[in-house]
Amino acid sequence: MPRLSLGESEKGGDMDLIFLSAVVFAAVYWVVAYVGVARYARRRPRPSRESPPVTVLKPLCGDDGQLYDNLAALCRQDYPTFEILCGVRAHDDAAVMVIERLVRDFPGVELRLIVDDRTIGTNLKVSNLANLLRHAKHETLMIADADIRVGADYIAAVAGALEDRHIGMVTCLYRGVAGSQLSSTLGAMYINEWFIPAALMGTWIEELRHAFGATIACRRDTLEAIGGFEAVADHLADDYMLGRMVHRLGLRVVLVPYLVDNVIPDTSLSALALHELRWARTFRTLRPLSYFCSLFTFGIPVSLIWLAVSLGSPLAGMAVLAHVGLRCVGRLVLARALGHDVRGRDVWLVPVRDVLSFVVALASFLGRTVRWNDAELYVHPDGRVESA
Repeated sequence: MPRLSLGESEKGGDMDLIFLSAVVFAAVYWVVAYVGVARYARRRPRPSRESPPVTVLKPLCGDDGQLYDNLAALCRQDYPTFEILCGVRAHDDAAVMVIERLVRDFPGVELRLIVDDRTIGTNLKVSNLANLLRHAKHETLMIADADIRVGADYIAAVAGALEDRHIGMVTCLYRGVAGSQLSSTLGAMYINEWFIPAALMGTWIEELRHAFGATIACRRDTLEAIGGFEAVADHLADDYMLGRMVHRLGLRVVLVPYLVDNVIPDTSLSALALHELRWARTFRTLRPLSYFCSLFTFGIPVSLIWLAVSLGSPLAGMAVLAHVGLRCVGRLVLARALGHDVRGRDVWLVPVRDVLSFVVALASFLGRTVRWNDAELYVHPDGRVESA
């Protein structure tokens, strides 16, 4: 049997120490994250006392089959005065028929369709928002993505925080709601079991300086002070930049303890991967150091790499089992905290989801192009985009 030299033995020991440190770090991260999510879920938003009139801006593009139910939930708000402006860029957009049906079904709701193809930058969603803003009647503005579904207390919960004049922008986290397909389940797992813990951990480490796109609310004068939507018309992460610009005004960006539902459409696995790669390259561009550090929170993939390079080290094998167990238990903790059901038969997807997320994260460092609504875009280091 060949004998290892002293140098080889020391190298092996150093390697084991490095990987052991990484997997211990990941374990500590997840334990803290689970506790934090549970604490966050127990908080309640402050109800609005003044109930200012609100304009909800809904930029739309197509119909994923969930649009009617998503918008119908918004129409059922328990709030005294609000209007909903839905914007598309063309009369033949599939969303137009959905809006026309909603207008008939909710005659008591001030719901309007705006068709306008004016373009102010590369980000067509921002152009849509700028076009909607020209028709807004109220000073309190809310931006809500097309794929979110909310409760009847949604507007009241978000608008209440803006009554503090030191707060310039309000935002919400969102939880994934899966459909029937594997891709939808994996997409919801990414949101619920990686994005939410990571987002909350970020708010505890440093003051919140950005917003999350599912919901953004601000006053009209605040938006005008940062240059309006035109200021982010060429940025991929318009939500992130809006929050950052508001923070630069000396105003606070606040995360209200209200979760909206992000309904994940059933799609192909390749479409899911491209969608998550766009997110990953956005995060990596805007926060490269913290995103790189997040690679070490993927305890299962890191343990598997350790197991492979150590040629089956028993310690590495124990690390793999420990992290799989921790993530499976954590999935139940998160489900209870976030108020959604998980299917026991999907437990095998936990390591699959972690490995997939790790691969997507690594791939985000290997290029600067993304696909968004069938368009290929090049992302500059400052977050601006142009056609590739």
